[in-house]
Parts: sequence; C-alpha cells; structure tokens
Amino acid sequence: MTHPDTTPKPDDAPSPSDPRRPDATRGLNLFLGFAPWIIFAVVASPSSWGFAALAALITAIGASIPDIRRRSLKILDIAGMLFFAVICILSLVLDRHALIWLETYAQTLSAGVLAVVALTSLAFMPFTEQYARESVPRAYWGSPLFRHVNRVLTAVWGAVFLVTALLGVLALHTTSGADWLNWIIPIALLVGAVRFTRWYPDQARARAQRSAASAAT
Repeated sequence: MTHPDTTPKPDDAPSPSDPRRPDATRGLNLFLGFAPWIIFAVVASPSSWGFAALAALITAIGASIPDIRRRSLKILDIAGMLFFAVICILSLVLDRHALIWLETYAQTLSAGVLAVVALTSLAFMPFTEQYARESVPRAYWGSPLFRHVNRVLTAVWGAVFLVTALLGVLALHTTSGADWLNWIIPIALLVGAVRFTRWYPDQARARAQRSAASAAT
C-alpha cells in the first residue's frame, strides 16, 4: 500500500493570513525565551550583576514552566537556566576579587553564550524552529521551506548576538562611544533582527511560489 506525500509544496504553502504559516517565531513565546537575557542585560552592572542573574534565573524558570509541564524544554530555556544558575552560584562561593572578570564581562558573556547557543543549534535543530513548531502543523515541519526559513532566522539571530558580544568587548577597551557600543548599536541590531524575522518568511514563501510557477511553465 502506498502512502500519499503529505510534504507541503511551495505552491500550497500557507498564505500570509493563514495561522499555519511557518513564521510563528514572531509570537510571544520567542519573546519569553529572550526575556531572562534582556533582564540581565538591562539590570547587570558591576554592583548589581548578581541580583540581575538571580532575577534572570527566576524569570527563566517561570517562563519555562509550561514547557516543563509538556516535557518540551527548548534549548534557549535550558541554556538560560544553566547560565544564570552558574552565575548565581559563583556569586555565592567566590569572593569579590575572584569575580572581577565576571563583573567586567557579564553582559558580553551573556551575549556570547546566546551566540554560541543559536549558532550551535544550526547543527541540530535551529532554535527558532522549536518555537515555530508550536503553531505550525506537523505536516509542515519537514518541508524544505520551513527548515530553510528557520535556519536563516537562527543564523541572523546568532550573528546579532555575536556582533553584540564583540561590541561589548570593544567598549571595554575604548575611552569613548561606550554607549553606542553597549546600547545604541546592539538595540538597533535587535530591532533589525525582529523586523527581519517578520519580513523574511513571507519573502521566502513568495520566492518559492514564483520558482514553482516558473518551473511549471
């Protein structure tokens, strides 16, 4: 007995108004995944990074509760809980002198960890795909378009985090422009990544549909 091919083709991909479309990363769940890291980046300073890590850890655990109940923890959840837990433990067991490096590089380190998590996930499952699967039917998960879109989005986010980390290192070794390197440029990059996440899936889908139409003629 043969089974019908249920893999979505480019010409039957969801329309822009279809809730099945594979760009669910624009939803609330992805923001919740980033929330602990945003809290840490905003609150952390040489005098408050320990409290920032604790607040981020509590937020990471709270945001992960629904996934824990479903037994579907995401790589971003796991990385956040581990990273902030380690920082909290270090703040308790090491003296201030031993933690000077952490006070200095805390925010840069968090951006670097995010970059590693995002880029490493490309070798397994792009981290954005874990969020997209929550609102995209299973039949679409194996489609080349769905996989391609999430690989591109994950690569873009990974690049943004990597550049942010490098800008943080640069800011520590410059006497001027620290606000630009620590805040203005990184925020602009994040806004750009959010907009790209909203724009790219529709563009990729439209391009796939045009290619399919051209091939059929």
